[in-house]
Amino acid sequence: MASALDDDEISSDDYYSLLNVRREATNDELKAAYRRLCMLYHPDKHRDPDLKRQAEQLFNLVHEAYEVLSDPQSRAIYDIYGKRGLDVEGWEVVERKRTPTEIREEYERLQSEREERRLQQRTNPKGTISVGIDATDLFDHYEEEYEDMEGGGVPHVEINKMHISQSIEAPLTTRDTAILSGSLSTHNGTGGGTINLALRRVTSAKGWGEVCSALTGHYFPQLDIQIVRTGTFINTLFMTAQCGLQVSSRGIRPGFTTVLARHLDKNTMGYLQWKWGVQSSMNTSIVRDTKSSHFTCAMQLGIPHTFLMMSYQYKFQDDDQTKIKGSVKSGFFGTVIEYGAERKISRHSVLGATVSVGVPQGVSLKIKLNRASQTYFFPIHLTDQLLPSAVFYATVGPLVFYLAIQRLVIRPYVQAQKEQDLEKQRESSASNIAKKKQEAESAVLLMQESVRRIIEAEESKMGLIILNAWYGKFVTDNSKRHERAKVIDVTVPLQCLVKDSKLILTEASKSGLPGFYEPCVGEEKSLKVLYQFRGVMHQVLSGDTEPLRIPKQCSKINRHKIGI
Repeated sequence: MASALDDDEISSDDYYSLLNVRREATNDELKAAYRRLCMLYHPDKHRDPDLKRQAEQLFNLVHEAYEVLSDPQSRAIYDIYGKRGLDVEGWEVVERKRTPTEIREEYERLQSEREERRLQQRTNPKGTISVGIDATDLFDHYEEEYEDMEGGGVPHVEINKMHISQSIEAPLTTRDTAILSGSLSTHNGTGGGTINLALRRVTSAKGWGEVCSALTGHYFPQLDIQIVRTGTFINTLFMTAQCGLQVSSRGIRPGFTTVLARHLDKNTMGYLQWKWGVQSSMNTSIVRDTKSSHFTCAMQLGIPHTFLMMSYQYKFQDDDQTKIKGSVKSGFFGTVIEYGAERKISRHSVLGATVSVGVPQGVSLKIKLNRASQTYFFPIHLTDQLLPSAVFYATVGPLVFYLAIQRLVIRPYVQAQKEQDLEKQRESSASNIAKKKQEAESAVLLMQESVRRIIEAEESKMGLIILNAWYGKFVTDNSKRHERAKVIDVTVPLQCLVKDSKLILTEASKSGLPGFYEPCVGEEKSLKVLYQFRGVMHQVLSGDTEPLRIPKQCSKINRHKIGI
């Protein structure tokens, strides 16, 4: 079942964890867990006024959890919306008399409506800034000719072109969208701009149409009309057709593009594209995309571009989504070899660098930064010739620069952001954690008598005895010995859960178990247990959300010094 419980919600509100049952638990499993906790927390079993009051609070919490999960309708609401969805006050989402299936259908409908409202408010801004840099003087320096001129001995690097574009979308309805975009370009002192207004309508899941009006810097209006339609012939064959009509001061120019695609196997697609119009061409390509690599082979015949291209990209399976890529492209324009890499440097930023070596293009370095929906592109032209020194510095320079920035700027910034977010999370949940800690301490007091009886029963048959148990953050890496372990003692709560010489914990955060609470908000937690079974010592370490079942043979130890 899907759950709508938030990560920062009080762990005692996780009814499944409180009862220590699976999210797919049957009514019999719920009833057995409920009866066990009722015997532990029933107020009539305690004479001390303070313990009686604490038992009453915990008994009511367990009863509330069972009442919700044992009722199919309430359970469906809880699984979707969490505990807040069960509040009667302000409940206008669904009628209480509806079945779980109807509740889920209503939830999906409301989700669709919320998505539509978000669509109305979204502008989806996108932008690109490209700055072209001419650095050929670094490698092709005219020392002999300009050595007597002022500043002639210093290589000259200049910005020779720039392009800025921005667009925003304004959804009019769920099918209609208005798109306003503009661009400015300059190259060697001359430039111009364009403003575009487009109206796009999605006619169905298989097609859409667009009318675009453009105004250039020379005030020549231009009108583009496009119609796109996709279709499926068989399960592995698809086709997309696009018709266009461009109206400008140069006349009316029609255009037509069709793409035929077919699945060759699970990870491979074949494409055949034919384009007729201003730049007619025919292109065929094979694309293979797997979890760890991406390969493309393409050939195009056309005016003015005819080429053969092959590219390969390897994807590292790391948190930074590192990729290395290389390609070769040869045609009437010459031959170009490119290689490079890209890596995620923060939550919303990806940095990439590509070296381009070609004839007659020379050597260039292209640096690209994607930040959310904005793209910053810096093509640096190093030389018009194939100079080994230019290739070397274009390859090694960005790598050294990135490693320095990664160590001196990016890592400290990311670490500071994590610590800041963690501190905010701790502050916002401080009162909830204090309440849960008080509940856990009360639960441990109420468990003492039951735990004594369980230990006596287990000792009589050489069963399962929990000697020590800790829950929280452990420091096991020698390089992090300066960090302080953040754990709590949960020996009593775990012994209380032992039944018939077995301890079974479900696949959920253990902070919601009776007698547990959150010792370190936002940090990775584990459960370490030292126990005795059949007179033999055992030790086990389990992740926070991993299921646990003991005793087990593989956890047996002979001698071990226990430390946190």
